Amino acid sequence: MSTRGWVLFSAMCVIWGVPYLLIKVAVEEMSPSVLVLGRTVVAAALLLPLAAARGELRPLRARWLLLLVFAVVEIAVPWVLLGAAETELSSSLTALLISATPLVAVLVALATRQRDGFGLHTAIGLALGVAGVAAIVGVNLEGAGVAPLVQVGLVAVCYAVGPAILQRWLSDLPSYGVIAVSLAATAVIYAPIAAFQLPDERPSTEALLSVLGLALVCTALAFVVFFALIAEVGPVRATVITYVNPAVAAVLGVAILGEHFTVGMGVGFVLVLLGSVLATRSSRREPGATLEPAYEAPEPTAR
Repeated sequence: MSTRGWVLFSAMCVIWGVPYLLIKVAVEEMSPSVLVLGRTVVAAALLLPLAAARGELRPLRARWLLLLVFAVVEIAVPWVLLGAAETELSSSLTALLISATPLVAVLVALATRQRDGFGLHTAIGLALGVAGVAAIVGVNLEGAGVAPLVQVGLVAVCYAVGPAILQRWLSDLPSYGVIAVSLAATAVIYAPIAAFQLPDERPSTEALLSVLGLALVCTALAFVVFFALIAEVGPVRATVITYVNPAVAAVLGVAILGEHFTVGMGVGFVLVLLGSVLATRSSRREPGATLEPAYEAPEPTAR
């Protein structure tokens, strides 16, 4: 990989490892719905003009309903669930649990018959992943109930199903247009909801900066950098950042918020990574071929 590729890759590992920390700070003072609205309004305001300038909005009109479904599954639902979960869970624990998303994606691919390479390595990978999630959860709930765990689980499902929708029905549409319109649609959905959940007092500067950081850096800038990364190294290598982001989030949570990190969380994360690599491995390899996912992962949205 070129120097430029490594720079872009490193930037994305950090940029999409930061949201969990910023979400944790923001939901201390505002509802998850208000947070989602603020994040999507600002990001859409920046990306829509960019998509329009590139002529990427017109081709979307014929599939507006599928775009709406994608926006709901990949952005509207998981982002509000993440905020709700982090009102009880630490940002590091949430991020490590989300690292199981590739395993859920394999199950989705198998269920929809988008993958025919099921083998022993897939079963072993899924088993390791389950063991890893169990180790991460362990005794790390810190008094939280079952609800936040269910919420994080649903986020993982959304993050697995959303890209599948994108890959199957929207992959031929321009990327900036799809993301910009999805963000705008989510903002429209949450505007009337957030209107009834506005905080009684003005949020602190830290909370407002967290929302701004989520919108400007972790969403708008993230897509510009991510698409540049895809152009530089290809979509398969680009998606490897999803294996690094949770570790970055965990380090930030411990270093900045003073969150507790246990041996079980570390061991569990390693097991989830190993399980993801095994489960997403293709069982049909040509002699001398390198390891790659059995199906090309579509472009993910900001986390």
